[in-house]
Amino acid sequence: MSRRSRKDVPAQSVPRPTVSVCRGCCCGTEKIPGVDHAAQLARLRSGLEGAATVRAVDCLDACEQGNVIVVQPSAEGRRAGGRPVWLGLVNDEHAEQDIVTWATAGGPGLADAPDILDLYVFKPSRRVSAGLDG
Repeated sequence: MSRRSRKDVPAQSVPRPTVSVCRGCCCGTEKIPGVDHAAQLARLRSGLEGAATVRAVDCLDACEQGNVIVVQPSAEGRRAGGRPVWLGLVNDEHAEQDIVTWATAGGPGLADAPDILDLYVFKPSRRVSAGLDG
């Protein structure tokens, strides 16, 4: 018989989507002018602290859509039917805030994205998306 106290029992984890921010060969560089790329990543990390995992990733091979951000569902969101959503041309703070709002609400499968994000959604090739859809 275990003598673990209630405080030793791991807390149920809160569903956390993952927000992958491309920072490869084009996204996050001077090839996309007029965007403070470091500030963009910092705003996403700050806005999503405690609500989502934000990670900078190497080139997602969708350079024509830079800056690319992929919002991946939490395990609970995936069970509810959510799939990764690829967003391109995310080069303004308004789009960033809409991503923060959506991911904070639960992200794919758990919350509807703000309608305006439909303008940023694109479908990458199967080869490109295979790495994040897994």
